[in-house]
Amino acid sequence: MPGSKFELTVLGSNSAIPTANRHPSAHLLNVNERFYLIDCGEGTQIQLRKYGFKFQRIGHIFISHLHGDHFFGLIGLITTMNLLGREQPLTIHAHKELQELITYQLKVSKSWIDFKIHYNHLPTDSQIILDDGKITVQTVPLSHRIPCCGFVFREKIHHRKLLKQVIENYNIPVVLLKGIKQGDDYIAKSGKLIPNEELTESPPKSRSFAYITDTKYKEEIIPLIKEVDLLYHESTFTEEHKDRAKQTFHCTAKEAGTIAQMANVNKLLLGHYSVRYKTLDPLLLEAKSMFETSELSIEGQTYSV
Repeated sequence: MPGSKFELTVLGSNSAIPTANRHPSAHLLNVNERFYLIDCGEGTQIQLRKYGFKFQRIGHIFISHLHGDHFFGLIGLITTMNLLGREQPLTIHAHKELQELITYQLKVSKSWIDFKIHYNHLPTDSQIILDDGKITVQTVPLSHRIPCCGFVFREKIHHRKLLKQVIENYNIPVVLLKGIKQGDDYIAKSGKLIPNEELTESPPKSRSFAYITDTKYKEEIIPLIKEVDLLYHESTFTEEHKDRAKQTFHCTAKEAGTIAQMANVNKLLLGHYSVRYKTLDPLLLEAKSMFETSELSIEGQTYSV
């Protein structure tokens, strides 16, 4: 759709330990100027400022799990939103213990928040947890050392587009146009059936993004992420450190490429890199050996669908 946005900006690409050039996990999805923050590692608000995003435009925050590199930046972001005069509610989708942590942090610091925070506790199975009229968000249970959840963001299916001149030629009443947009045929006064395909054109393809963070190799997720346009999949290690990946419930870049290939996605973004890798080329080469359309996620870069 011309002028429509479906863009992911990488704010943090490293795993547990930040470096001077790479930050812990944080990603911002822009769907037609609705902003969704996915994970909020240390330094997220600094990254948002660096790349020119306004905090107050974020309506939903999704926290995959309660390891610090995925949420240590959250309390800082919340208090900054408050200091900047936020009034609109904020919804945080996370495991239930996060609400206790945030509440306790505010309590011990004798801080307060002037806007409403809604907490949506994540389920243990795969469910639609958000439908805001523009997108749906579905959970993807992962396999990590503690409960962990991935997310699939999908645009809502668009209605078919009316062919204005054809509608006028048949003098179709306005009251019937909504149904025609949704796929109805039209029966003219003469009794002739006018098929929907003559009255409308197909809508733009619905776009999708899957976020698969900390997990060991898990083929069970494939039906949930099948054929998404953009897949972010953790690739913490190379095959050289596969034993370490298994011990810590993480994936190698080759395993991420295998999942992308089996799920028939359009593009794979690698991320959640271990601090041990000074250059990321070996990770990319491994992923490409299984799935050619693989890229390294680079902080500050925006990936458009």
